[in-house]
Amino acid sequence: MTDLDKDALAEAYNTALTLEKEGRFDEAAQAYKQVLSLDPDDHAGASVRMAAMSRGPVPDKAPVAYVATLFDQHAAAFEKILVDDLGYAVPMMVRDMIINFQPERQFARMLDLGCGTGLTGIAMKGKADEMIGVDISTGMLDEAYDKEVYNDLYAGDVVDFLRDIEDDGGDDASGWDLIVSTDVLPYLGDLTEKFQHVGRCLDAGGLFAFSSETLPEADFGGLEYKVGVKQRFAHSEIYIRRLLAENKMDVKHFQAIVVRMDEGNPIYGHLVLAEKQSG
Repeated sequence: MTDLDKDALAEAYNTALTLEKEGRFDEAAQAYKQVLSLDPDDHAGASVRMAAMSRGPVPDKAPVAYVATLFDQHAAAFEKILVDDLGYAVPMMVRDMIINFQPERQFARMLDLGCGTGLTGIAMKGKADEMIGVDISTGMLDEAYDKEVYNDLYAGDVVDFLRDIEDDGGDDASGWDLIVSTDVLPYLGDLTEKFQHVGRCLDAGGLFAFSSETLPEADFGGLEYKVGVKQRFAHSEIYIRRLLAENKMDVKHFQAIVVRMDEGNPIYGHLVLAEKQSG
């Protein structure tokens, strides 16, 4: 943000946030538009906040600059906040789900999309011969590096990473027999491209294990995904099942779970395991 007027941006954002907290959503939306005019890359996530207030269009995903900034700022304290304060245990749920499905299977290559600080890598330690992590936050990757469980770590958007390895057509474009993605879908709205690339990158019989956040089906109002009140994307079960089927991945496990707590309230989601079809 070196070229931005940080003082003006901070003032505009604080004004917008105050109006939002006071329930003055129309005024808040106008203030967030001012934030966007000062910072088109949207490091503050103004577009997501407007969508959460139903005062703006639902974006395809959370802005890259916003997600990177958010996680870079919280990288050092991330695990304490997520695990200790919010009761997040999805990585171990993923491990248990995979082992229950195929108890004896040892994976050759695991791709961790949105690896964060490496919680899923730790959970899957010993189950994959090679483990690659990708995350948009370099601060998170520094924490993951210290775990010493990944063979390689890459900085970047997970969909861009999948697209790039497909375009390169090299060895990395295929040969994955396990792809995991925990606590990533809440920052992506439209999952079409991600699921297409996952389906192409998985070998036949390969597994895709992931978590999502959701709402009661009636709350979607016919939409496939929407931004919730906490500025995170919720996805319809119908939508996720359709995308898996379209990309030749058979659902093997689809479980309603409490993903984490937020101010004492449960955040509901899904724990999903799908297998790439042969042929």
